[in-house]
Amino acid sequence: MSATPVRRRTGSPGRPGYDLDSLLAVAVRVFNERGYDATSMDVLAKNLGLTKSSIYHHVAGKEELLELALNRALSGLFAVTTEAGATTGRSVDRLEHVLRRSVDVLVAELPYVTLLLRVRGNSEVERRALTRRREFDAVVAELVAGAVAEGDVRADADPSVTSRLLFGMVNSLVEWYRPKPDHPVGEVADALVAIAFDGLRRS
Repeated sequence: MSATPVRRRTGSPGRPGYDLDSLLAVAVRVFNERGYDATSMDVLAKNLGLTKSSIYHHVAGKEELLELALNRALSGLFAVTTEAGATTGRSVDRLEHVLRRSVDVLVAELPYVTLLLRVRGNSEVERRALTRRREFDAVVAELVAGAVAEGDVRADADPSVTSRLLFGMVNSLVEWYRPKPDHPVGEVADALVAIAFDGLRRS
């Protein structure tokens, strides 16, 4: 049985100074700090300095906020898989492109990806997000398998395990990376790619 669609009110006015994007940004921060299940609409309203009824001008409830946040993170990751660098050329180069660009997405959408990585499937919204995450993992595993078949990656590299290890490294950034002028994201991506591919490529 399909879940009841959430009501969309994204075009309705709320309190001056709050549009849907800014409301979502605060909600995601609170979800990450307190945990989604432990965050009530009262807590969100207090953090926003709004009444609950003002929040309902924008969304049907906190579940819709969660869905919007998770979709934002997932859409960024899936967009990477459609870029030219991810769809043309040798599989190993496409894999490297997806890895590098996924670091970019994680940093650009850090609070949203952090929230995505913390969902455990406790609701229909979370289960849909986990399903999409597995679909993304499958895309990466397919690239690993292609690189093995093309002779660019070690034959003993299991595609499923390798894809999980690669993105385990990427996802670990949510725990420690904070953007700094002397620590640009490009250097982080370079280091990650060097560690990953020096171990994967055939000598």
